[in-house]
Amino acid sequence: MPRARVPHQTGINEPNMTPLIDVSLVLVVILMVATPMAFQSSIAVSRAAANGKLAEIARTEWVEVNIIAPDRILVNRQEVTPDGLGAVLATRLGESATRRVLVRCADTVPHATFVTVLDEAKSAGANSIAVVGGAPTDGGSL
Repeated sequence: MPRARVPHQTGINEPNMTPLIDVSLVLVVILMVATPMAFQSSIAVSRAAANGKLAEIARTEWVEVNIIAPDRILVNRQEVTPDGLGAVLATRLGESATRRVLVRCADTVPHATFVTVLDEAKSAGANSIAVVGGAPTDGGSL
């Protein structure tokens, strides 16, 4: 019994490009969002986890920086201009034995101002920088 001839069908010669394009566009968007954050600051900041215990008062010498507003910065409870921050920090860190900086920043301060203060502290010679959330708005004690 002769077999019926099936007309020759052509296969799919081109791969489906839609998934490849979708994945590529998602990666481009992720890189576009992540790149400015990676180049904003070269300082790695780790935030301490909060637990319910009270810390013992340690005998360390900190330079306290309180960012109240983009144009209002306190160093050891004394107001300094943003332009003079680097010089003041260099002087205070030169007098400090531990060269540690404690930074508090109000929630309303732009991220760029916060990163600029961190960069200034690092370039002034800080060995370590601690970041504590929320600065008092009245400029009182830390």
